[in-house]
Amino acid sequence: MGGNRFAGYERKDVLKDLTAGIIVGIVAIPLGMAFAIASGVKPEYGLYTTVIAGILIAIFGGSRFQIGGPTGAFIPLLLAISIAYGYENLLIAGLLAGIFLLLMGLFRLGGLIKYIPRPVTIGFTSGIAIIIFTGQLPGFLGLKDMEKHEFFHENMLEMIHKIGTMNMYSVLIALIGLALLLLIPRINKKVPALLVAIVIPTVISLWFFPGKVATIGSVYGGIPQSLPPFKIPTLEIDNVMNLIGPAFAIAVLGGIESLLSAVVADGMSGKRHNSNRELIGQGIANIVTPLFGGIPATGAIARTATNIKSGAVSPLSGIFHGVVVLGTLLLFAPYASYIPIAAMAPILMMVAWNMSERHEFLAILKLKTGDSLVLVITFMLTVLFDLTTAVEIGLLLAMVLFVSRMGKQLEVQKSLPDEDHRGKMSSNPLSQGNDCPQLGIYTIDGPLFFGAAHQFQKELIDSKPRVLLLRMGRVPFIDATGQNHLQEIIDQFLRKDGIVLISGLKGQPLGVMQKSGLYDKIGGSNHIYQHTGEALNAGLTLINKERCHGCPQRIFKECTNFATRPIKEAQ
Repeated sequence: MGGNRFAGYERKDVLKDLTAGIIVGIVAIPLGMAFAIASGVKPEYGLYTTVIAGILIAIFGGSRFQIGGPTGAFIPLLLAISIAYGYENLLIAGLLAGIFLLLMGLFRLGGLIKYIPRPVTIGFTSGIAIIIFTGQLPGFLGLKDMEKHEFFHENMLEMIHKIGTMNMYSVLIALIGLALLLLIPRINKKVPALLVAIVIPTVISLWFFPGKVATIGSVYGGIPQSLPPFKIPTLEIDNVMNLIGPAFAIAVLGGIESLLSAVVADGMSGKRHNSNRELIGQGIANIVTPLFGGIPATGAIARTATNIKSGAVSPLSGIFHGVVVLGTLLLFAPYASYIPIAAMAPILMMVAWNMSERHEFLAILKLKTGDSLVLVITFMLTVLFDLTTAVEIGLLLAMVLFVSRMGKQLEVQKSLPDEDHRGKMSSNPLSQGNDCPQLGIYTIDGPLFFGAAHQFQKELIDSKPRVLLLRMGRVPFIDATGQNHLQEIIDQFLRKDGIVLISGLKGQPLGVMQKSGLYDKIGGSNHIYQHTGEALNAGLTLINKERCHGCPQRIFKECTNFATRPIKEAQ
């Protein structure tokens, strides 16, 4: 199980992990059922996921404190898949997602998750929160004969059509549960508010108005008091190909959520997780869990935070949490049949509210920049269409805006020695009309890549000196497009018998030029210099001295020696 996740572990720490595992297990029981119901499957499948995935993620994952299981972030995606493909195919999609996650970890792609722009993650997270919150309104209101649809607007129209079936007993139960969720943490944070918000409404409904509200038993037939059966799903190639897209969406979202949760755990605990190992653990859990009827799982941020706050020391707490849920399933499953559906609704509403990222959403919105546009579009697409479309378009838009911004960062300026000839370069003399017709010096500042290469070529295309000196000390990298444009410019100069000198090349641009053959075409090490001063001295030996006769400019200190008559002062 180990590695450094058990470094310094002592026997006394077992009790701390056991205590944390019990607390988190109590929290996970109502959440597991609620997430399963909201995802369009039976509540026991959420418990199976909590047990199996929770234990496997703790064993094979890359974080000491990660608590895995079904999460709110998966709800819209899993609901859409279960509606479109059915429960059996949802299991296959989860298994395929596990394979994707395993491969992502093995190929060490864990670090790539951090490159997803914040407006994209905030946008789809807030969108998911809206879908979860509104999706609980039928249960909160006790609406009857509600049919679940794939799209948000269809579910809203369905709810409006069925508003006449509202059950006031369900509303009362839901309000009691919501009040308990809000009040208990303010009174005593050690009391498991989620469990209390399930038990008390259940007792009230049984005692005061039995049979008046829908329950898990009346809707789903109760929860089996047994371990889930092992079953290998039937894998047909055509069906598997149809599920590749949904499976990849599950894998990407699961990877993002699990690594975000691990980062949160790092910040709370001061420890560091292994992102690639975490993906491997998530992959193994999602491959095995569907074999027992469980739905896709990932790292749960709120339960992981609860685990740390409860004193967890090692991954054993995650294992204990799974064992607690399993024991509860085996001992108390029949009693879950009495839980009102209306009591589950406020729990998921609170989950949606807590995951909504409303403060960060408003902060990015107030910027009124391209990031705000990415945020709003990702959010709207998540709500109105689906998560996959939202993330794809959000990332594409963010990339386009990034390229546009980076392209504007590239600056190409004509440079000359400063007025005092102290060996430094300046663009100020150009404003005074000074220039050298034979030696052109250009300072390139910024990355020379496909988003900026056109601007680079545009600035240099009309330059016609005999010697072209490119100062590239501030060019961090060159891509294939930038290299192509640079080569076109150099070819133009070479065809006109011009000479190109370059100074200050960094490692990556130098390597690109060497591999492309441009290094040798320029003249190799004879025309590549580390410092501008060296390149300038070389350039002055290559100009036509006869053309210096009568030149009114005194750009370089050597100009006096080149001229055969007095040089006029620069205007």
